[in-house]
Amino acid sequence: MSNEERVVLALGGTGTVGSGLVKALLDRGFKVAVISRDKSKLEKLKGFVSPSTTCNLTTLVGNIGSEEEAENVKQTLLNSVGKITDVVSSLGFSWWQRGPPHTQPLKELLWVIETLLFSTFVSWKTFFPLVRDDPNCTYTFITGGAAEKLLMPGTGFLNVGSASTLAFCQILREEYPEIPCKLNQVKINTGVGTSEHMGPGYLNHVELGEAVAALVERKDKSHTVYNINCPADLKTVIL
Repeated sequence: MSNEERVVLALGGTGTVGSGLVKALLDRGFKVAVISRDKSKLEKLKGFVSPSTTCNLTTLVGNIGSEEEAENVKQTLLNSVGKITDVVSSLGFSWWQRGPPHTQPLKELLWVIETLLFSTFVSWKTFFPLVRDDPNCTYTFITGGAAEKLLMPGTGFLNVGSASTLAFCQILREEYPEIPCKLNQVKINTGVGTSEHMGPGYLNHVELGEAVAALVERKDKSHTVYNINCPADLKTVIL
């Protein structure tokens, strides 16, 4: 199956990591679909990707954190693109710094878990059946390493949410050890930024996107965790 015949659903495709991935996939000839609750973010994404590839980008407004809404938008998606051959999930948010746990209400922790874990679960439950039984299909999670180290005081809830997502990915690898679909995880243990907002050791989001797109294109491994600790790992670990 050529790239032109493959349709990638990029969950979280309007975020920093996701936008770099969408651009890289489109540049490689894939068709790409992105779902977001925020129409303005979808318009911004259209302006970011290469103009010559926008014809291969399908954008839909919807909430994939709700089981009912996710099912509805799935049907709309399939009516638009016909099929999904690959899914890449990079759901979440980039930062949380609202203070130590004893200063936070329960609803704040629930929001973090809902954003990082519940949305990942609901989208998996909704879209995984589309690719599960085909050895030519892939499902790739992009996660972070914040679960293992407090980034700075006041960011602890981010660690809790990230840890829950990592645990969920581990469960999936062990619950589905022999599925035909290629199931992989890219675990980012450093910051990711755009060219305008880079820090020491940060990954450029487009370069990260190119590496993940290459992984999706190859579809030669399954149940593998790729740990990315620095920019050099994009080539040594993935490429």
